[in-house]
Amino acid sequence: MTRTSRIQGFRDLAIGDRRTAAAAATGLDPAVLAVLDPERGLGTGLADQLIENVVGVLGVPLGLATNFVVDGREVLVPMATEEPSVVAAASNAAKIARAHGGFATSSTTPVMQAQIQLLEVADPEAGRLRLLEAREELIALANAQDPKLVEFGGGVRDLAVRLVDSRAGRYVVAHLQVDVRDAMGANAVNTMAEAVAARAGQIAAGRPLLRILTNKADLRLSRARAVFDAGLLGGPAVVADLVHAAALAEADPYRAATHNKGIMNGISAVVLATGNDTRAVEAGAHSHAISPAGQYTSLSRFEADADGNVVGTLELPMPVGLVGGATKVHPVAQACVALLGVTSAAELAQIVTAVGLAQNFAAVRALATEGIQRGHMSLHARTIATTIGATPDEVPAVVARLIADRAVRAEHAEKVLAELRGKE
Repeated sequence: MTRTSRIQGFRDLAIGDRRTAAAAATGLDPAVLAVLDPERGLGTGLADQLIENVVGVLGVPLGLATNFVVDGREVLVPMATEEPSVVAAASNAAKIARAHGGFATSSTTPVMQAQIQLLEVADPEAGRLRLLEAREELIALANAQDPKLVEFGGGVRDLAVRLVDSRAGRYVVAHLQVDVRDAMGANAVNTMAEAVAARAGQIAAGRPLLRILTNKADLRLSRARAVFDAGLLGGPAVVADLVHAAALAEADPYRAATHNKGIMNGISAVVLATGNDTRAVEAGAHSHAISPAGQYTSLSRFEADADGNVVGTLELPMPVGLVGGATKVHPVAQACVALLGVTSAAELAQIVTAVGLAQNFAAVRALATEGIQRGHMSLHARTIATTIGATPDEVPAVVARLIADRAVRAEHAEKVLAELRGKE
């Protein structure tokens, strides 16, 4: 069957029916999605194997963002998040982007780096060159630690050496640059760094200390681009205001911090859903947001093209994998990868980046038009209605009153619910 991410009335379906529709839209056996039931997903037994001192399992809502077309392929995107409006906003932005073909993406090779810190080098400039002269020896030693990775086309691609001045002295820092293929790569590069450290110390005539990867994954970039139609946005005035809103994030770190948080709302939700390391991705993204001049700035850019449409672009490090870790162990993560239909880490990274751009566009558009609270409050009202004890049948009426009264607060919700029940 033909894959599709356009499922009419998806949000109005019951949860079980949504799963059935998602399976049909992606060509999956519905049994694959059975693990999305909490009682059939991650249990305490498996959780006890993943981390230490386990006492339970924390549930996070898992939704599906619809309407995504990425590089010409229809994609239903699983997103794990506790924040209202994130899934809906991404879906809406993807719907607008469909008018011009959806999202186009690209990426670099999946190169991660490990650092080896060398102390007490008497002649650091010469020590740096000695290490570079021994490049082939050190690369061979590192590659010997993971012959399987090399067999699959990965392995160390280069050695770089930097001199880093600190308050405690000057360090010689060697970087192993490793193509990790479809893995996130932390374990592979850390193992290589530990194996190479002693020999690097001998060559540089220094003492090795730290031997660990860097999460500043600036050699492993993913990019996404999309055109958002001016007519669907409301015309030239909306386009101009949207570009102005984005420009402030480029120039002002106070705005950039929240702007980039909006990008990560989408990115972290997909990274978490697929069992990848949200902290590594977030650290790499925010470090990448530092401009060459040293200022924290926005990761994305929004411009008006020659036809007056908005063009959004996003480029950032995306160290995600399909091999190892929770991605291969967590049953829900496996189901999410199956829903995405990805077969490589690069493909996953590019979809994640497209979702980040969609999320960012939706937020900037809201800020430049009705303001962010309108969408947030509608969904927040549902949360409040549920927490004060409204039944599923009562929630819509309570939400409608809270929005109409412009009083999305728990105490007002309790009053509204009492009134509704008093009329029955």
